[in-house]
Amino acid sequence: MSKQSIGIFDSGVGGTSIWKEIKALLPNENSIYLADSKNAPYGPKGKDTIIELSKKNTEYLLSKNCKLLIVACNTATTNAIDYLRDTYPVPFIGIEPAIKPAALQTKTNAVGILATKGTLSSALFSKTSNLFASHIRVVEQNGDGIVELIENGQLYSDEMKSLLSLYLKPMLKANIDYLVLGCTHYPYLIPILIELLPKHIKIIDSGEAVARQTKSILKKNNLLNTETIISNNSFYTNGNLEILNSLIGTNYPIEYLDF
Repeated sequence: MSKQSIGIFDSGVGGTSIWKEIKALLPNENSIYLADSKNAPYGPKGKDTIIELSKKNTEYLLSKNCKLLIVACNTATTNAIDYLRDTYPVPFIGIEPAIKPAALQTKTNAVGILATKGTLSSALFSKTSNLFASHIRVVEQNGDGIVELIENGQLYSDEMKSLLSLYLKPMLKANIDYLVLGCTHYPYLIPILIELLPKHIKIIDSGEAVARQTKSILKKNNLLNTETIISNNSFYTNGNLEILNSLIGTNYPIEYLDF
């Protein structure tokens, strides 16, 4: 089983930010990435719909004999991962906003969270926030429109910069010193955010932590691929192939899949 692929799914292309961290830490691992761009974003959808979409993605990746699944979507994690773990026999790794390190390290006692509605309104996010950040001010911002712009190839558009400037205003007013990115699409915003934010504000995302957790779970289950041959990485999308290609590079096969 160690030679089988790691399966990764997201509500679109954003989870490729997680795939890149996995690739950097675990270069021998084979992977299959599934981008459900047709249904992006998951954030505004109800919990039942998110679970159904997550089931669909999971079952496709399991049909490809994946040995471990990464739910590379904060909204799908916070709404569906308990169901997935209870239903399917492989290990699952989820994505949560990294509010804990921000809350522990803040000097101004104020941090910003930029995430989707589905993540911010979830019970899991509320539990994590109450556990680690009840003693500080947390400025939550629903990132309406960001995922759609990225999925439409408008990452560096004027509209994106205007939207981010608007969303950052209440955070800057609250004197945050950490900005937590609560959606796997959002690491692609970091170059823009660096331009818009004062230099002392640190940006945190979950990518490296997820890669480390993936390695730990693979090791624990004796599933690490120790072969040194070139890994096989495949990508499937029901959206725009060119946009996915622009984020991962031209060295990997991308196939349109009507799912």
